[in-house]
Amino acid sequence: MKKLILSTAILLGGLTAVTAQTEKEATAMTAQKQSAVEVQVENRLDAAQDAAAESVAVSVVAQDYKEVKVTELPQSVQDAVAADFSDATISKAYVNAKGDYKIELATADAKSATVYANAKGEWIKNELKKQ
Repeated sequence: MKKLILSTAILLGGLTAVTAQTEKEATAMTAQKQSAVEVQVENRLDAAQDAAAESVAVSVVAQDYKEVKVTELPQSVQDAVAADFSDATISKAYVNAKGDYKIELATADAKSATVYANAKGEWIKNELKKQ
């Protein structure tokens, strides 16, 4: 009877050790799979960030304005400024490669505005702000 109990205990102990070993291997394989997935995710995030950086660089190049003299502004742009911002004066003017104008305005009441217009004098965007 003692041999039967001892044999059963040894057998159960052996099975427990084998089960623990199998679980450890399964956990290691799962960790490796997760690591591979994490690497793929990181690679995709890096690629997306690189693409976003290129997009920002293209936007900056597209909005590369060069300063021009106020007298070089088309008459249509000067007329639009005079009509819509009668109390403002043009302090600086810039033009980009597309022919759009960035105009910095100054007013008597300490406000400044940056407005964007095309060559026809049509407003693209204007931002009034207090200084």
